[in-house]
Amino acid sequence: MPRFAANLSMLFTEVPFIERFDRAARAGFGSVEFLFPYAHTPGEVAAKLRGNRLQVVLHNLPAGDWDAGERGIACLPDRVDEFRDGVAKAIEYATALGAPQLNCLAGKVPLGAGEDLLRKTFVANLKYAAAELKKASLKLLIEPINTYDIPGFYLNRTAQAISIMDEVGADNLFLQYDIYHAQRTEGELAATMEKHLARIGHIQVADNPGRNEPGTGEIHYAFLFAQLDRLGYKGFVGCEYKPKNGTEAGLVWLEHARRQLRPVR
Repeated sequence: MPRFAANLSMLFTEVPFIERFDRAARAGFGSVEFLFPYAHTPGEVAAKLRGNRLQVVLHNLPAGDWDAGERGIACLPDRVDEFRDGVAKAIEYATALGAPQLNCLAGKVPLGAGEDLLRKTFVANLKYAAAELKKASLKLLIEPINTYDIPGFYLNRTAQAISIMDEVGADNLFLQYDIYHAQRTEGELAATMEKHLARIGHIQVADNPGRNEPGTGEIHYAFLFAQLDRLGYKGFVGCEYKPKNGTEAGLVWLEHARRQLRPVR
């Protein structure tokens, strides 16, 4: 049965980040994920996890100047040293927090940049990151993101991600399959997840349009969750959506999903 993790970068945003762990636990989550923990010390975040008996299942590598609009630096030829420094920092945090995997955001295509150089840089950075993460027994993920929400994002389709993973050739490199982004870009959700299940390390959910909670849009989540259960998906499903009318009020969908997937005794 899929296990669900609260995305603290999208849920409970009315309170400071460090307080969202408490809210997630009170809402019934046992697992969390988030974009970046780096504004706090590893010890501060680890204390919140322990105090709330929460497991962190994922966070991201440093992704450049987020507030200035950067969305990753892994494909940028002039930021390789910064990327490598970020890998070391992310491993430090993941090790302290017990996170089993780290997501690498590719970044936006710079004006005038050539595809060959961007891919070469991205592949080389992923080879480096995968090797460093393997030393720490961590998995590395890459995530295709739709170019409606983030215009110019380099990695934007599943087939592109699989091709890059093949070129990198690391056995600890996996796909982070975000159903919302995939629906906006390419559809074929059920077939794609089945085809690439062995290479998917993490799944995230939100409905479309609006990127709100499952059940508010066009995606048939009851069908998709049942299929993941049938396929034997063992990873986590990150709840990375914008609550439509408050996080706790919108969690009815999650209880429905859990009831649907609960084994009959």
